[in-house]
Amino acid sequence: MARGPVTEAETPAAPSLSKSQRAYHWIRQQILTQEFAPGYRLKLAGIAAELGMSVVPVREAIRQLEAEGLVTFERNVGAHVSMVDDTHYRHSMQALAILEGATTALAAGHLTADDLRRARETNTRIVESLDSFDPHTLTALNREFHSILFAPCPNPRMSELVTAEWARLGNLRDSTFSFVPHRAQESAREHENILRLIETGAPPVQIERASRQHRMATLEAYLAHKYSDDAGSARTPTGGTP
Repeated sequence: MARGPVTEAETPAAPSLSKSQRAYHWIRQQILTQEFAPGYRLKLAGIAAELGMSVVPVREAIRQLEAEGLVTFERNVGAHVSMVDDTHYRHSMQALAILEGATTALAAGHLTADDLRRARETNTRIVESLDSFDPHTLTALNREFHSILFAPCPNPRMSELVTAEWARLGNLRDSTFSFVPHRAQESAREHENILRLIETGAPPVQIERASRQHRMATLEAYLAHKYSDDAGSARTPTGGTP
């Protein structure tokens, strides 16, 4: 059913945002929630009408999203939500493993008992959601868990870098759990291990290593699945290879 134009109240902190910022936040949210799935064509006029503004601020928002890797622009075709790119995913996950590991280690000494309780409750919800297995829900809960752990990091720039890298991965990470569903259960166990290290006052280097390896394990599971599928598709019907 068609919607009317989005009002000021429907965008985050609308009174303090410019039109291009409003458009940026709205489009980005559609991408991260996969309302706009990979490959979705972004029609500037349609988005402008939805948001009740001209195409100029929408075009500016698209350019910003393109710089972040969430949108791809092709001459004579237009803008569309970036497709899953294995090289991009691998590079982003490697960067995130290092950044998130360091940020979590820096934040560990500043976490309160309430923070750790909320993190453990979130991980329990992850385990409970495995029966229904909704990749989008798992991705949201996973992000909530890690956000709690690095929120008190005393270096705000580190937190900003992690958040920016998460944004780059936003439209890819649901797909990861879809490809390797067993990874979600392993991830929950690794979460518990990271919590135990923090609660027992383990050295920051151990917390950093556990967090980094946790992120890399997801990348390795995805790549193992992909290359296994690629090898399988290359086999001949008799089991040999061409």
